[in-house]
Amino acid sequence: MKNMNRLNWDDLRLFLALAREGTLSGAARHLDTGIATVSRRIERMENALNLPLFLRHQFGYTLTDQGIALLAQAEAVELAIHHMQAKATEETQIRGLVRLASIESLIAPFIVPALTPLLAAHPGLDVEILYSTATVNLHRHDADLALRMVAPKSGNLRLRQVAVMGFGLYGPPDGSVPKRYVTWPESTSLSFPLRWASAFGANGSPRLYVNTLSGQIAAVQAGIGTAIMPHLVARQAGLHLLSARLPDGGAMERPLFLVSHADLASSRRILAVAETLVTSIAARRRELAGA
Repeated sequence: MKNMNRLNWDDLRLFLALAREGTLSGAARHLDTGIATVSRRIERMENALNLPLFLRHQFGYTLTDQGIALLAQAEAVELAIHHMQAKATEETQIRGLVRLASIESLIAPFIVPALTPLLAAHPGLDVEILYSTATVNLHRHDADLALRMVAPKSGNLRLRQVAVMGFGLYGPPDGSVPKRYVTWPESTSLSFPLRWASAFGANGSPRLYVNTLSGQIAAVQAGIGTAIMPHLVARQAGLHLLSARLPDGGAMERPLFLVSHADLASSRRILAVAETLVTSIAARRRELAGA
């Protein structure tokens, strides 16, 4: 029994190679090792099992009855090792679904371009981009990652500030200043842009409520009104900056956080998406801030 404990996978590899090749030279060539090594290890295996596994003759090696009886078990071990290696390889790959919640203004200019090379390099990776003006609940796993401008106050979450997003009051491209304000419907999750619009007098003026950023951009481009918008998207849309600061001189800016559930911190697919987003946003921090 003590000798049996010395049996290992390398011995089985040699056993299978010699059984299949029939000669020491063939087995050595197959395993890229020396003939003497194959011969010595086969003898060690026979001693460990206390069984003759091969008949030696002038033309090579053939299995004994005992060797034939053990061949199927050795092949089963080989198959199990191959399955284990394949599973380990699979686990090192970036694959599976990542659900990302984001503010609307980042999806087209940042997220889609950042994910393009990542998705091309990892065909097994799926990403679902979720947009809503309401804050998603990472505790319920509504999403794996979230880009948002309000820091969570509690929970088993990982928080990382990646940038500061700047806002301004923008009007139509022709420089006109309509009396109407284009703004968001009332929502606690949109308190900051609503408060800023109110500081410019939106509450006492005619308004157009639109619950998508793209719709607000279209309304301002059409000359319907003015709106509080992120510098990044407003400039890309060709809108005219009316004010980069509040009437009292205060800044219109919000920190941008990348939030994830701590339980998922070691997931390769989530880490890959998170680091891709952080790198993309970091490269354009000045643009996001409106500098």
